[in-house]
Amino acid sequence: MSELDISSQPKDNLRLNDQAQDHGLRILLILSMLMAFASISTDLYLPAMPMMAAALHVSGGTLELTVTGYLIGFSTGQLVWGPVSDRFGRKLPVAVGLVLFIIGSAGCALATDGTQIITWRVVQALGACANVVLARAMVRDLYQGRKAAQKMSTLMTIMAIAPLAGPTVGGQILRLGSWQAIFWVLVLIAVATLISLVMLPETLPHSRRSAASLKEIIARYGRFFGDRRFVGYTAAGAFFYAGTFAYIAASPFAYITYHHVSPQIYGVLFAAGIIGMMVTAQVNARLLDRYDTQTMMMVGALMSACAGLLLALDTWSDWGGLALMIFSCLLFVAATGLVLANSIAGALNRFPQSSGSASALVGFLQYGSAMIGSAMVAIFADDTPWPLGAVLAACGVGCALCAFWVRRMENATLPE
Repeated sequence: MSELDISSQPKDNLRLNDQAQDHGLRILLILSMLMAFASISTDLYLPAMPMMAAALHVSGGTLELTVTGYLIGFSTGQLVWGPVSDRFGRKLPVAVGLVLFIIGSAGCALATDGTQIITWRVVQALGACANVVLARAMVRDLYQGRKAAQKMSTLMTIMAIAPLAGPTVGGQILRLGSWQAIFWVLVLIAVATLISLVMLPETLPHSRRSAASLKEIIARYGRFFGDRRFVGYTAAGAFFYAGTFAYIAASPFAYITYHHVSPQIYGVLFAAGIIGMMVTAQVNARLLDRYDTQTMMMVGALMSACAGLLLALDTWSDWGGLALMIFSCLLFVAATGLVLANSIAGALNRFPQSSGSASALVGFLQYGSAMIGSAMVAIFADDTPWPLGAVLAACGVGCALCAFWVRRMENATLPE
C-alpha cells in the first residue's frame, strides 16, 4: 500500500470520522491535555527554580540543566514513540508514556541532589513526549487535509492555557507548600489523564498498523527526508521553534535585566504573547475554509520574518527602544498560531499511513532546533538584547524561505 494512499481503508476512515463527530469536544479536550504536557512539565516549576537550587545546594546554572535534560529526552524519545505507535496503536503507548511521566515526576519530587533531578527530568520528558507526538498523530488519524490543520489550531488554542497559567499556578502552589508539591501535582495530573484514556477511542485500527522492523523504520525515516514537501513543512516549523525557544531563554534578561522591566510586567508581556497566539490560531482555523495550509503558513512565516528583522534593527541600534522590542516579540509569538499548526498538518499529510513516525520525526527536529536556538542566544550573550534580535531575525527569515519553497512546490504540483 502506498504511503500516500488514504482511500484504501474506507470503512475504517468512516468509523473514525463518526467517532470524531460523535465525541468531538471530548476527544479534543483529551488530546489538548496530552499536548499540554510539554508545557506544564516545565512552566509549572519555573517559579520554584531559585528555591530548588538552594534546597539541593546547587548553582542556578546546574538547575538550568534540568531544562536542557528535558529537551534532550523530549526530542530523542519521539523517534521511538512514533514507530511504536504505528505498530501497536496509539492508546497503549500513550498509557505507557503517562506511567513514565508519573515515575519521572515522583522521582523529581524525591530528588536530593542536582544529578538526581536532572536524571528524573529526562525520564519525565521521555513520557511527556509520547503524549505530544501521539496526540498529533491521533489528529491525523481522525481528520484529513485542511480539517486536520483546523483541529490542530483548536488544540493549540486550548493547550495555550497551560503556559499562560503555568507559572502563576506554580507560584500559588509554592505559597501553600514546598517545591516538591509542584511535582506531586504533576503526578496527580498525569494520573487523571491516564484515567481519561478510557473515553478516548483507539484511532489506528489493526488494518492500518505497521509491523516494520528496525531496518524498515530507519528506511522510513529516510523516505521522509526524501520528500521535499515534508522537508519544507518540517523545516519551516523547526526554524520557528528555534526562534521561539531563543525568545523563551533570552527574553527575561532582555526585558528585566537590560530594560529594567519588573518581573510582574514581564509576566504580563509573556501572557500577552500567548493570548496573541491563541487569537491567530483561531483566525487560522476559520480561514482554512477559504485558504490552503501553505498559504496560511506563508502568512505566519512572513509575520515572523518581519518581527525578527524589526527586533534585530531595534536591538542593534536601539532605534525603537523598549516599545519596538515589545511589539516585535509579540508579533513573533503571535505567528505561532499560523506557522506551527499548518507546518505540522502539512508534514503529516504527506505520510498518512505512517503519521506516528512522521509526527515523531517532526517533533524531534523541532525540539532539536529549539535546543540550538536557546543555545545560540546563550553562546553569543553580551549583556544586551542584540543576540536575541539576531537569532529571531535569522529564524524568521529561515522560516519564511522554507514556507516560500513549500508554496512554490505545491503550486507547481510536482509529481510524487
